[in-house]
Amino acid sequence: MKKVWLILPFVMLNASEDFISHYEYGEMLYNNPRGVSCAQCHGEDGSGTIIVELKDKHVTNTISGSDIRKKSLDVMIESVNRYHEIMPRYYLTDEEIRAIYDFIQKKNKLYLIAQEKRDSSQ
Repeated sequence: MKKVWLILPFVMLNASEDFISHYEYGEMLYNNPRGVSCAQCHGEDGSGTIIVELKDKHVTNTISGSDIRKKSLDVMIESVNRYHEIMPRYYLTDEEIRAIYDFIQKKNKLYLIAQEKRDSSQ
């Protein structure tokens, strides 16, 4: 038993794995950052969704969540930390926003590569 207690501190020093990965943390924050999911308005992949359609006799007004897949990290940080008429304030730290940004980037890797190729060929 004494040998186990001597080895345990060395084992604990080498146990540097996180409980969840950075990707999983970003996914968790995206799906439920402070009680209201980003995915409800921005979609499962960040491409945006229709939030509500208001129909009158001759006019339909649509309120949609924006496509955030091609936004930069700086734009996301600025956007999340300012007042919006529709989007709630989440009071996320820059690191939390970075985790969400990295999650969206990784989830949409193939889409972003295709968009980059399309943009460079025009």
